[in-house]
Amino acid sequence: MIGYPLASSTWDKREIEAVMSVINEGRFTMGPKVREFERRFADYFGSKYAVMVNSGSSANLLAVAALMYRSTNPLSPGDEVIVPAVSWSTTYYPLHQYGLKVKFVDIDLDTLNMDLQEVQKAITPRTRAVFAVNLLGAPNDFAALKKLCEDHDLLLIEDNCESMGAKYAGRYTGTFGVCGTFSTFFSHHICTMEGGMALTDDEELYQIMVSLRAHGWTRELPDRNYVHDKDGNPFHDMYRFVLPGYNLRPLEISGAVGICQLEKLAGFLEARRRNAESFVELFGGLDYVRIQRPLGESSWFAFALVLDGPLSGRREEVVARLSEAGVECRPIVAGNFTKNPVIRYFDHEIQGDLPNANRIDVDGLFIGNHHYDISSELAEVQEELSAVSRQPSAGVGGWGLGVGKGHRS
Repeated sequence: MIGYPLASSTWDKREIEAVMSVINEGRFTMGPKVREFERRFADYFGSKYAVMVNSGSSANLLAVAALMYRSTNPLSPGDEVIVPAVSWSTTYYPLHQYGLKVKFVDIDLDTLNMDLQEVQKAITPRTRAVFAVNLLGAPNDFAALKKLCEDHDLLLIEDNCESMGAKYAGRYTGTFGVCGTFSTFFSHHICTMEGGMALTDDEELYQIMVSLRAHGWTRELPDRNYVHDKDGNPFHDMYRFVLPGYNLRPLEISGAVGICQLEKLAGFLEARRRNAESFVELFGGLDYVRIQRPLGESSWFAFALVLDGPLSGRREEVVARLSEAGVECRPIVAGNFTKNPVIRYFDHEIQGDLPNANRIDVDGLFIGNHHYDISSELAEVQEELSAVSRQPSAGVGGWGLGVGKGHRS
């Protein structure tokens, strides 16, 4: 019996009514509801343009692809892109799929975001971009990161899929780079069933993403555009293919639900931050666990724990104990991603020995955050960890997983 799940539904009758309104109208494919959600989403986060897609993973693909096709200073196969060694798989896959060299750097053990000293060391004449990940709701140090990128003429891209609503210096994450990506998967800050969004202030990138999202055609573009001008003949313009695109379109139902969810986001964030206050109070001073220490205003996607002291090396015991108590947990995203077998397909390089990513890989886990009060559940987790810390080690090591829904799509 799961008493403390990893994620929970944020829907109520308003989302059901929005779904039914789309069904009653009979327009299921991407249409006016998606466009309205895009407009509202861009306005909410202070960006000029938003492109909705079918997942946060697709948003990453769209962002990387668009940077390959823009007219000035595009990315090219063989260019190096610096990434943190701890993130979700689809931060990295689009880079590999477009022939870019992936350069992994270590993370900071407090913020769990990339270590900017390691980023500096990783820069070479072939480095063209930094793909920063705001991990589990925590902003990067954008003052330092943007200066680093400016000093070396590097593009800054943001994977903000886990950090909707986070802020650094009063500005929303996902808006610091040339393009920022978001996820609206079930376990994220808002849920549209499946869904993702890419934000940019660059009109050319926006138009390229609009084309790439739907087959690489010009149908949704204005007559005069950055990709390929229309000739004014609707018969031809409806089916003119100009870029090697995809079908990443969202459903109209997802757009309608997104409008409802966005109206609730401020309340969701407030509740998550109240839970975070309880989390920090309960876990911040313990000698057997380290917690994430975000910069700026985290949106607290989840609560990361790095086992320490008497619990170090005992993750499997901890996970088993939590699972028995009905608490779902996961590794911290994908741990040290360079340890995954898929890495053999990448053109990649690893900066240094990644000691902190390795530490996360062995001792890291996270538990869920929610849009309702979970202070009692957090107290229960603290009691369970305390009990294990007082027991002698069972001598069991390895990778532990809870059960239930995954955390990203």
